[in-house]
Amino acid sequence: MLNLITSLQDAIVQATQNYYRLVVLAGAQGSGKTAALRQLANAEKYPLLNVNLELSRKLLDFSRTQRTEHVERQFRELLLGCPGPVVLLDNIEILFDTALQIHPLRLLQACSRNRTLVAAWNGVCTAESLTYAEPGHPEHLSLTQLKASDVILLSPATDRSQPRKVSAS
Repeated sequence: MLNLITSLQDAIVQATQNYYRLVVLAGAQGSGKTAALRQLANAEKYPLLNVNLELSRKLLDFSRTQRTEHVERQFRELLLGCPGPVVLLDNIEILFDTALQIHPLRLLQACSRNRTLVAAWNGVCTAESLTYAEPGHPEHLSLTQLKASDVILLSPATDRSQPRKVSAS
């Protein structure tokens, strides 16, 4: 766990030099993403946002059809309410809800222009791809050509957990 925390800290420093200041911590459910983010939040005093809980509260004020129009703005408002230059995002599954009609990675990238975001992503990252959910799942997403900019990927599954840039194609 200490190696992962150190890798996250290094990735946050590295991200400040990128166009999109986004770090994705990708791993399966139960792989230690939440524990790592909590430990990092405590050590560095970064805010830790439970996206599912907070965003769903904000979206309750809208009808199902209105949610697609307001989800991005509501997400941005949540981030604006967090102090500091770094925000840790856990439980981001709501961003993959197909009814909301958003592209989760693009939203995270857009919101990471002026502050560093570290997002726990339920899925798998390799040198070539980033995947969310299992194939056949309605929210399955496989990104093999990340187009907007670099994204720093980490995985709690490997002891080495070295930050890797996935270059834009």
